[in-house]
Amino acid sequence: MEQQFLKHLFQQEFAKMVAVISKRFGLQHIEIAEDIVSETFLLATETWGTKGVPPNPAAWLYTVARQKTLSYFRRNKIFEDKVIPELQRKQELQENPKPLSFSQQNIKDSQLQMLFAICMPAIASEAQIGLALRILCGFGIDEIAEAFLSNKDTINKRLFRAKEKLRSEKIQLEFPMENEIPKRLDNVLHIIYLLFSEGYYSKTQNQILRKDLCIEALRLGVMLTEYEKTNLPKTNALIALMCFHSSRFDARQGSEGEMILYEQQEEALWDKALISQGIHFLNRSARGEELSSYHIEARIAYCHCTKKDSPEKWEEILQLYNQLLMIIYSPGAALNRTFALYKANGAKVALKEAEKLKLEDSHFYFVLLGELYKNIDKSKALTSFKRAQALAKTQAEQQLIQRKIEAL
Repeated sequence: MEQQFLKHLFQQEFAKMVAVISKRFGLQHIEIAEDIVSETFLLATETWGTKGVPPNPAAWLYTVARQKTLSYFRRNKIFEDKVIPELQRKQELQENPKPLSFSQQNIKDSQLQMLFAICMPAIASEAQIGLALRILCGFGIDEIAEAFLSNKDTINKRLFRAKEKLRSEKIQLEFPMENEIPKRLDNVLHIIYLLFSEGYYSKTQNQILRKDLCIEALRLGVMLTEYEKTNLPKTNALIALMCFHSSRFDARQGSEGEMILYEQQEEALWDKALISQGIHFLNRSARGEELSSYHIEARIAYCHCTKKDSPEKWEEILQLYNQLLMIIYSPGAALNRTFALYKANGAKVALKEAEKLKLEDSHFYFVLLGELYKNIDKSKALTSFKRAQALAKTQAEQQLIQRKIEAL
């Protein structure tokens, strides 16, 4: 049996099955749900390896998981002593428990509810991303550790603490009250944004993992558009932003892993279908009166999907960054604004702004200083690039900076 097929199926179905089981028996049993689903996949590997893959692999998994789940809860008397009384209080169960449902609608509802549960503000953002990768995206502990440049023990401890928080806060797997959705949605969108950034600006050298992180963030964003209360303009703006960035994914890195700057990228490698999808979601985001940071970032990303390089284009990007910084300030946005200022008005003007930022721990900052100084003071440019190289975390970034040093 092809290992890649099973890995893809695991990533696709693991999250659905954990969400459905957790919804049915309570979020406090989430680790049991994970164990049951993992055992189901282990049995699939053993059975399918000898008997072959069944015609409908997902249905086979759902059937086995359903049997294992009911068997577990009955065997441990949790079902009779705790689960049934609780469900009866909620009038979700009468004389006999309803069968565990893996219908498409229940899967969709369960995953959306799981997304809101995981993205509770009570849990730290880093832990939320880890939970999202594990519970909503089906990533293995090894993959999560690689994505965070960490180790399995650290990730397991982080996930354990996050699950304990879910239990101690008595977080339910249910949709928030209608008046709470806008505020809770902000946190959900923020976590999806961070998850996408973890892939797009990833420090790992694993290209497949980086793409998978971005794809899963996009999938979660699109899932929100399938529920009327979360299909809001800012949701569509975030999806547009991710589409535009993802469209240039293949053009950002060469065959040997080297980074390719925007100016040197081959436009033929940009994914035109993703750009079209981005435009579609950007148009959908134009409803209503709210202007979120995602709207502005999506518009900036769209500008980067046009190859034409002109002062007018960079002036538009500069004004967009001015708007963005008024909504939400971040050092990264301030740095990007300075680069846009450089492209629109020249190095001398931008240098005055850059020196005010003093982002001493950022290699991006020193790369920008090197760019601004290179035609003004080569000695300062060289010092800046060398400082950037010392701060850079990945080999690809260090190689890119080395090319700049050699070009001086």
